[in-house]
Amino acid sequence: MKLLLEISDSDIGVGSPERFDKPYRLRKASRAIIFNDKNEIAIQFASKYNYHKLPGGGLDKGENTPEALRREIKEEVGCEIEIGDEIGIIIEYRNQLDLLQVSYCYLAKLVGEVGKPAWEEGEIEEGFESVWMLPDEAIRLLESESPNEYKNQFIVKRDLEFLREAKRMLQNK
Repeated sequence: MKLLLEISDSDIGVGSPERFDKPYRLRKASRAIIFNDKNEIAIQFASKYNYHKLPGGGLDKGENTPEALRREIKEEVGCEIEIGDEIGIIIEYRNQLDLLQVSYCYLAKLVGEVGKPAWEEGEIEEGFESVWMLPDEAIRLLESESPNEYKNQFIVKRDLEFLREAKRMLQNK
C-alpha cells in the first residue's frame, strides 16, 4: 500500500516533528470510504467536538486490516461492506500521546441495508452519528473544520488526505 502522508505535531502547529528520544506506542488502524448506491459516502460526526471523520478504527490483537475494517464498519456504521481498492497509508506521530498511528484506508461498497451502529462508550460520549453525503461535500466540510482538540486535529488532516486521494483515484479510473 502506498504511503500518502506523514503527520506530526509540527504539521498541526503545536510542536516539533517526530522525535527520536523516546519510544512511540504503535497503533494500527483500518479506515474506509464507503459508497452507497446514491454515490454518497459514510462520514462520522462527533457533535461534542464538532468534527467529522471517516469510519474505522484500531486493529484488535490477531486481526489483519480487512478483518478490523469489517468489524469497525459494522460497529460504527451498522453495515456490511465489500472492500475495494487500497487508497493508501498515513502515519501520525502524536508526540503528546507518545503514539505512532498507522492508518490503512480502502474504498468500499455498502452491501445490504444500514442497520444500527454499536457505538463504544467513548464514541457515545463524543456524540457520534453516521451521516451520508457526496464525496465533494465531505471534502468541503473537512476543509472548513479546525478542531481545538489535539487528536481531532490529526484526525481531520488525515481523513481529508484520504478523501482527496480517493477523489484522484476515482477521477483517473
